[in-house]
Amino acid sequence: MLRELRESDAGDVVAGASDEVTQRWLPLPRPYTERHALLLINGLAPGTRATGRGLIRAVEHAGVFAGVLDLKRADWMARSVEIGYWAMPAVRGRGVTTEAVTALTRWVLHDFDFERVELRAAPGNRASQRVAVKAGFVAEGVARSAGTLRTGRTDLTVYSRIRSDP
Repeated sequence: MLRELRESDAGDVVAGASDEVTQRWLPLPRPYTERHALLLINGLAPGTRATGRGLIRAVEHAGVFAGVLDLKRADWMARSVEIGYWAMPAVRGRGVTTEAVTALTRWVLHDFDFERVELRAAPGNRASQRVAVKAGFVAEGVARSAGTLRTGRTDLTVYSRIRSDP
């Protein structure tokens, strides 16, 4: 289930965003504190939706907080948006993130008539690349030095799914 983030999620958000794998692949604050989580929950998430720039949702699986998905860089004229995510360690490799990415992608392409959803992953992030492929995204190429990690700049493999894809 995809739902709004709640203040009661703050502890789970801290745990997930502080996880070593999440920290390795995403440019998140370190340490990631409850203050960061509450800023996400009470500021960034509602602000992103209110401005139309995107949408941030909690992923819930079997009644348990499983991660965060977000739509960002929404371009309403071009009908294009980027999707991002991170998953709690307990649900990794179980298809939960793939299912959530697939559902949100279908929703934005078909219910909101967007034409394109992009997904970007660092070349070494094999788990994220598997999610992209299993969710029906097609690798398009590499955006050189397009991302940042704790270790510095990184290339990002660009994947896309367009409305006419099966």
